[in-house]
Parts: sequence; C-alpha cells; structure tokens
Amino acid sequence: MEGWVVVVDDEPLNLTHIRSILAGEKTHVTCLRSGGELLRFIQKSEPDVILLDVIMPEMDGFETYRRLRIFEEQNERNEIPVIFLTGDKDTETEHKGLKLGASDFIHKPFDKDILIRRIDNTIQNNRRIESLMEEATTDGLTGFLNKAGGKRKLQDSCEMSCGMLMILDLDNFKLVNDIFGHDMGDRVLLAFSDVVRRSFRGGDIISRIGGDEFAAFIGDMPDERAVSAFTARLNRELLAEANRLMGEEFGIPLGISVGAVKVPEYGRDYDVLLELADETLYKAKQNGKHCGLTYSDAFIKESDTLDIKAELSRITKIITERNEGIEALILGTDAFAAVYNFVMRFNKRYDAKALKLLFVIEPAPEDRASLDRIMDSFGDVLKASIRRSDVIMKNRGDQYFLLLPMMEESDSDGVVNRILGNWTGSPESTCCKVSYAKEIC
Repeated sequence: MEGWVVVVDDEPLNLTHIRSILAGEKTHVTCLRSGGELLRFIQKSEPDVILLDVIMPEMDGFETYRRLRIFEEQNERNEIPVIFLTGDKDTETEHKGLKLGASDFIHKPFDKDILIRRIDNTIQNNRRIESLMEEATTDGLTGFLNKAGGKRKLQDSCEMSCGMLMILDLDNFKLVNDIFGHDMGDRVLLAFSDVVRRSFRGGDIISRIGGDEFAAFIGDMPDERAVSAFTARLNRELLAEANRLMGEEFGIPLGISVGAVKVPEYGRDYDVLLELADETLYKAKQNGKHCGLTYSDAFIKESDTLDIKAELSRITKIITERNEGIEALILGTDAFAAVYNFVMRFNKRYDAKALKLLFVIEPAPEDRASLDRIMDSFGDVLKASIRRSDVIMKNRGDQYFLLLPMMEESDSDGVVNRILGNWTGSPESTCCKVSYAKEIC
C-alpha cells in the first residue's frame, strides 16, 4: 500500500497505534490532534486519505468533515476521501457519516488487516475516480481539455481574469487528411499540440472544441501586436513540424489562423466573447489566413452600403466553415421543439417516417452523485452513434429524447443495437441501467 495518510484523533495512544500498524507499509503517516489542526494542515497539503475520529473535543469529526468540504469547494480542490474512526457501536453514527459522504467507517479497537485493507481500497478507488474524471474532461488525442471540460475553465477565466480569449484554427488541415490520410492528420494534430504547449504558460487554458479548432485563454496578453507575434511563432513552429512529418515538398498551405478578443474590455460573458472571437477568426481567414487578428469595433464594422449578395455569401461561409460537425446535435428544448415540429410537418406533407427514441438512465444507488458525468458520457455515445441529420434533446436530468428523420421501422432495431453496443464499451456503462422506448411516426 502506497500513499499519504493523515490521522486525526485527540487520543495519542490511537495515533501511536495506527502509526505502528502502518509502519511496515510504503505509507507516509501524518498525525494531528484536532479538527482545527486538520483544516489548517490541508490549506497547503493534499494527502491521499484522512482518518478522522468522530468524537473529539471543540470540533467533532462530522463538523470537521463539513468544513473540509466547504474549503475544498471554495478553493476548487478535489475532495480528499475521509474514513471515520469510531468506538461507538451504534449504527446511527455510521449511517450519519456515510450519509454525509464518508468513504468508509472503521471501528475501534483496530484490526490490523481490516485497517490496511480499507485504507488501501479507499486510496485506489479514489485514484480510479480521479482518472475517470480526467478522461471525461480531456481530449484523447491532443491531451487538451475537451469541449465540455474546457468550457467550464474558459468561462471561469473570462469571469475572473484579464487577457485574451482566442479561437485557433488550422488552415487547410482537411487537405492533410485527404492527401496523406487520417493517421498523418492525427500526427499533425499531435505536433500542433506540442507547439502550443511550448508557447503557453502554466495558467493558460486551451480546449479542443472541434476537429481542428481550439479555444484558449491567455492571461495578461497586452494587445493585438502580441497576438500577431504569438500567431507568427505558432505558424513558424508548425511549418517546421509539418516539414519533418511530411517532407519539405508536402505542398499544402498548412498554417494557423487566430481570432482574439480582449477580456474584460468586451465583457466577461464567455458565449458572447467566443462569438466575437469567431467573427474575428473569419476576418483572419478572409485576410489571407496564417495570421492573428484581435477584435475591435472599427475593424468588424461593416460598411453602410450593404452588398446583399456578398452578405449572403459571408453568412453561408460562416455557417458552413465554422464547427462543421461530424456528429448528431444535442439541442435545447426550444430548438429541439422547432426541429421536431418541422419534421412532423414535413412527414405529413411528403408521407415520410421518423423514429422517436427515449432513453432513460438509472444509476445504481451508490452512483447517483455521478449522474451528470454518466449522462455526458451517454450523450457522447449517442452523438457518435447516429447520423449528423439526427437530433437529441436532454430531458430532465436522466433522459435523452432522439428524433431520427427519414427512418423506417425495419431500420430502428439496428440503430438501438448500435447505440447500446457502443455504450457497453464505456466505463460508465457498469454504473447504471439503460431503458428505452421507440416509436415510428
């Protein structure tokens, strides 16, 4: 057993006893005498597990636990697993501790083998959970935050920090996949991620929001000249990597375009800022690509005389070029309702069919707290398992409603089997039961 164990007990003999039991293990043990000592200790330390006595003077274990969780939440720290220690044989005490969220209970006097096994189980389970949480928020190829995990971090940065929110897009990347194959495309993306890491600092945030599109927040970037210099450096280094991977005659105008917006000069609303950065990225693309531009009112403002045909072309390019999805869409209730009613009218007019599917996710009782994570994972499976023309709505907190246009009854079982088959391969599939109903309309 390896790990860092903190023991909190006001009885010195108990501390000595636990230390002696763990002496033969590869474990670092820290002994504290009160809840107050623990709360001061964890401000600068993050052990693997805390053994916390329930009955202590001044502040009992339950109150200490409550304050510990408040501290972790306020400081955006991961929760340290807590095992309560008690000499009380009353099951009510144990029920109370487990209801609060404790990982386990150990009764005094301590049995050596039970103590070691329960501590080791708690540490290993927590490490598995942390690994799954990291996987749930990390893009598997580049190692950057994925779209969902990145949005939360980028929102926080926009709300609390000063800097630049950016969208970075690889120019002509599709040609790499078309000419050299998708394996080479993945290698180029990996090279790009290495280039970006060398240019970013520890507190900067970057997230992959599309196939070859990334959102980033860089703190304290002063002005548009810094953005231009930053983009030029990325382009030089990416070109060097592309020459190394595909040869100097690879013949594709590969590069990076960047659209940036100052925060908080143009507000702190992440969605609004991202749209401004996206508009600026479009301008960078129209300006010859391979460059970085920063949003400004004067730069974006259109001329007073509107060329309607040019405006139609501009809007079409923005819609088709930005974030072209390869997966089905998850829509909000209002947007989904509009699509649903349109499809129903289309079906009635042209005698077409559509498939309606409802999936209900039922986590095991011990996994109820992880429902959001399970639902996100199931949503990812849905998006990847059905067509781009299909739409999905998350209903309540535990349901997904799907509408699949132009679908016949004979094809419906294949769709369901594909979804459930893909879900079976997900780690979260063992944590819940999935039920479904289907209807052709």
